[in-house]
Amino acid sequence: MTRTYQLAVIGGDGIGPDVTRAALDGVQAAAEHFGFAVETTGFDLGADAYLRTGVALDEGTTERLRAHDAILLGAVGDPRVTPGVLERGLIVALRVAFRQSVNIRPVRLYPGVTSPVTAVTPDNCDLVIIRENTEGLYTGGGSTTHPGTANAVATQTSITTVQATTEAVEFAFRLAAARRKKLTLCHKTNILTHAGQLWQDVVDEVGARFPDVDRDYVHADAMCQHLPLDPGRFDVVVTDNLFGDIISDLGATVQGGLGLAASANHNPAGTAPSMFEPVHGSAPDIAGTGWANPAAAALSAALCLATLGERDAALALEASAASVLAELPALAGPRMGATTAELGRRIADRVADVDPAKIGDPGRSLMSALAGLAPTGRR
Repeated sequence: MTRTYQLAVIGGDGIGPDVTRAALDGVQAAAEHFGFAVETTGFDLGADAYLRTGVALDEGTTERLRAHDAILLGAVGDPRVTPGVLERGLIVALRVAFRQSVNIRPVRLYPGVTSPVTAVTPDNCDLVIIRENTEGLYTGGGSTTHPGTANAVATQTSITTVQATTEAVEFAFRLAAARRKKLTLCHKTNILTHAGQLWQDVVDEVGARFPDVDRDYVHADAMCQHLPLDPGRFDVVVTDNLFGDIISDLGATVQGGLGLAASANHNPAGTAPSMFEPVHGSAPDIAGTGWANPAAAALSAALCLATLGERDAALALEASAASVLAELPALAGPRMGATTAELGRRIADRVADVDPAKIGDPGRSLMSALAGLAPTGRR
């Protein structure tokens, strides 16, 4: 019996629909070659839908999304909508509703791609940042008194719980055990003494169950120095929501730019769908031009296949996207020499023949590790 996966597709805003269509070309090619099926359902969510209805996400849509095995998200954000409305009302809302407590951000420099940091090479840049994805300062708690006056006072509440922290830390240790057996906690324990101590306590408790995984600690500000200068020092980095947001974008720069950065909003227990999105945003200034590079969307789709347990398909899609990147004269804009759709077809055409070993040992790949940790609760 053919394995069939139900994918919800939220193209979203700006370049989101274009890069998502290109990524789906690769997913369908991988499904055909590796013997499974993918059925997609589109969801009209994003700026246009919000401007029509005044609602970013309703309960009925949430429940329809819940019935799927995974969600591919293109991008959200539009200058017609106040910043934060869609980000909180759609993306953060889905992360919380579907207990996507783990954000996965690979930082990998692929062969043929040049990092702006001269000492970084594919041999010393292959790490993954695991970010707690539902708490911290992103919970939305806070208030402003006397707004718009010289006496205005704003407070923003950060929430850290053992439950969500443990989910992120346990996943990070399992991932580290499947990779190079090294985990780094990134926080600010010298200033955020209460939250930082909770994180350290959880890392110590969970780490005792993984004696083969070496542990260390780096302050968040020090990480901003170490990551670009010596990315090879790190394998799996686990951190809180805000710090993870910042250092993962720094990691994206190290690996060649935000336009190459993939991400997963992951439910590690498999009790609800995980959501996969490129990090580059909606780029409304180039929407419809064909100048968007779909590689990050394709790499996010590869993460999706890996978390569904389709290891070989994920490795092939990743390697296909990497091989196309290596040939481009520029990583974005008209100087790429091909449109978004053309690059998507080029990636898809290579899935059946590409050799994942040409970009590194498949056994050490994040895709292999994620496939080995794929939850089974939804299948």
